[in-house]
Amino acid sequence: MFDGFANLWTPVILARRLGRKPLKVVVAGEPVVFFRDVAGGIGALIDRCPHRGASLSLGRIGADGCLECPFHGWRFDRSGANRYTPLNPDAKRDLLGATALPVRQVGDLIWIRTGRDAPDEPVAPDGLKMPGVARIYLERLWECHWTRAMENMLDSPHLPFVHRRTIGRSMRRRLRPDSRMDVRWQETSYGGRAWSGLDGEESAAYLDYFRPNIMVLNIPIPGRHFRIHALIIPEASGRTRLILAGSRDFAKWRLLNPFFSWQNGFIAGEDKAVVESTGPTEVPPPGTELSVATDAATLQFRRYYYSALRGSTA
Repeated sequence: MFDGFANLWTPVILARRLGRKPLKVVVAGEPVVFFRDVAGGIGALIDRCPHRGASLSLGRIGADGCLECPFHGWRFDRSGANRYTPLNPDAKRDLLGATALPVRQVGDLIWIRTGRDAPDEPVAPDGLKMPGVARIYLERLWECHWTRAMENMLDSPHLPFVHRRTIGRSMRRRLRPDSRMDVRWQETSYGGRAWSGLDGEESAAYLDYFRPNIMVLNIPIPGRHFRIHALIIPEASGRTRLILAGSRDFAKWRLLNPFFSWQNGFIAGEDKAVVESTGPTEVPPPGTELSVATDAATLQFRRYYYSALRGSTA
């Protein structure tokens, strides 16, 4: 399951999307059904009944909080245990369970682990879980492999070109024919941190990379918290869902949220066409394309992807 994305914690959906009906979401090629039991607990099952393979997300949630298969009425709780097999009172239900995935709610987001075991807990950026901040969320679909979207979020050299009219405008104005960008990468317990500097002046802003699929742009405002998060969620091999999340501890009036959402969406829109045009579909191993010093952060991502997720040292 979850080819190239197995045994990882990943945010998947906003908790507010999960209501009284089962919700199907595709993650790295695998259909997953989410549902809430009567106590509000969240279940995440592979969206296939173990009996005859019907989509459990087409079923309903019973009064007991179990998810009922639409085909033969088998019922599963959020641990995947079979609680009822109609017309078969002697069935050994302990052998007839569905495939459950570890699931957590962290802040406003529901996470799953793309594997059966959960030896650890999700590591989420502070801006997605800390109290007392305003958070906004925006979702977009890109027609690309998730690795292309992820490394785009870690790439600083494209700012004065792709974003020449927005977040890269000031850098664009400072460019000279002989300008030099330096990119510095530091390994962290959660992934890595990247700084970039132009002509010897390092920016106060920096990027945090949370493995496998979260980028956080830390925007420097003295004494304030201001972050933009890009959550890169693979669906199919050529389709990626982005959740763009902003967090701030100032100007928290709800009337301002549409402005911040529009701004994040506009900037992501500048990236979309370029990223969707890149080939091959999946990022290639480091060393197979021409690279330069300013590719330090994206090369680190590629090394991690091929060594940890693809099982290659190429």
